[in-house]
Amino acid sequence: MIVISTGCPASIGPEVALRAALEVRGVRVLVGDEGTLVEAATLVGVPLKKLRRLTEQQPRGGGIYIRHVGPKLGATDRDPLRQTPAAGEAQLLYVEEAYALAKRGAGALVTSAVSKAAIANCGLRRARGFLGHTEWLQKLDGADEVTMCFHSPQLSTSLVTTHLPLRKVPAAITPAKVRTATVHLARLLRRAGVTKPTIAVSSLNPHAGESALLGDEEAKAIVPGLTEAKKRLYGKAKVVGPIGAETAYRKAFAKVYDGVVAMYHDQATVPMKLVAFGDAVNVTMGLSVVRTSVDHGTAYDIAWQGKADHRGMLAAVDLAARLTAARHKRGSSVG
Repeated sequence: MIVISTGCPASIGPEVALRAALEVRGVRVLVGDEGTLVEAATLVGVPLKKLRRLTEQQPRGGGIYIRHVGPKLGATDRDPLRQTPAAGEAQLLYVEEAYALAKRGAGALVTSAVSKAAIANCGLRRARGFLGHTEWLQKLDGADEVTMCFHSPQLSTSLVTTHLPLRKVPAAITPAKVRTATVHLARLLRRAGVTKPTIAVSSLNPHAGESALLGDEEAKAIVPGLTEAKKRLYGKAKVVGPIGAETAYRKAFAKVYDGVVAMYHDQATVPMKLVAFGDAVNVTMGLSVVRTSVDHGTAYDIAWQGKADHRGMLAAVDLAARLTAARHKRGSSVG
């Protein structure tokens, strides 16, 4: 069972989720506002007869099921030029309900893009600290360690830190976080079919710190972290570094390395979006359920025009299915 959280109702999320669900087999559950999904289905040509309401019973056979949660939304809530409190609250409820369904039904969770600001400012007390799917799902799942990763045929990477102001990044890099991001990337690559991946751990500072002339985070945190990762992996992956990020990503794109561990958000996402935008899939490693996501944002500029490209959602659904199959085959947790 693939459970798709349909994201911001004013975004391209509902339309790409529906178009992708129509093209894949098996049970697909779309969590969102029923009225919004009906409007989106009409817009993109998904036959309404294909849609079914999800009851409390486990769905059987194939089909596209809708689980309505949250407030009933109207046209104003679907307006890309607005950020209504109802739409912000709804997005968070979609994520929480989709996670619960995936967890209960041993399925995979696929998420569409949300507006972090709309959620954080929607009025729900618990939503005030919302920073993104990765952090929120870690709380819901009770996971000790999670890692944001991106995977594509062209390039794969993981992040030591995620949604942080840049000035806070150096202090947030610890040996434990470097170890976890490295081990999780190795596991992702193995489950995606790379038998013994070679992983480059990038530096934080230019030229890997230039023997501490340009910074000492490499010596204090990154080297100890990758050393711990090597021990944890028991020879199942080769780990090298720290290497200047520009070199690490260039060589990974040339297939010298199978993946790169980045120290902060844009260090990873800039090369990913340059070489694999639309093909890359965001993966949260360390959860008790498989979770993937599209690598794009809400795309308000083209929302509700019927022209959004749904290939990113198809890639996220496909990878979720593959990782779930690999998980069951290995008889181990996703993390």
